Amino acid sequence: MSDPPHVIAVCGSLRDESYTRRALRHALDAAAERGATTELVDLREYDLPVYDPDDDEFPAADRLRETVQAADSVILGTPVYHGSYATPLKNALDYCGFDEFDNTTVGLLCVSGGGFPVTSLDHLRSVCRALNAWVIPHQAALPKARTMFDGETFVDESAAERVATLGHRAVEYANIEPDPRCLESTENVGADD
Repeated sequence: MSDPPHVIAVCGSLRDESYTRRALRHALDAAAERGATTELVDLREYDLPVYDPDDDEFPAADRLRETVQAADSVILGTPVYHGSYATPLKNALDYCGFDEFDNTTVGLLCVSGGGFPVTSLDHLRSVCRALNAWVIPHQAALPKARTMFDGETFVDESAAERVATLGHRAVEYANIEPDPRCLESTENVGADD
């Protein structure tokens, strides 16, 4: 583990005015308040074609893998699309694997235009377990996100507290003692192909 811990947030939204990105910045600010160094990984800055395991060597993919691997904690943020997480985040995760996520602390955040964003968090939790990441029990879901911000600032205090807590926990659990490998990760043979 780094001293201080290094926390990154991967933004799965490509929108310029992304609520996901705003919320992730808030989580990173909270992590920095607890002494962490932080970095926002904005997938708009990575030229990642659709993942092809026969052709996965791109400078942007190498940079992404190095950035994730160097982190002590990773917060994954996504808008909700059709009840799950967004394609840019799925594609970025496909470029990564055990080298980047094994025994890494991961926090989850999702943002929804509607009122029920939780399913995407369940899907991300399953993916992270398959990579043997340690997923923070606390997660942040922001339904009806357009009502929660005024510019970059949260106007919903409860949502702001949930997101800040995620940032705090990313620091608090950055050095958690690894558990034995979970069954999902031992059965994830595709990751070693």
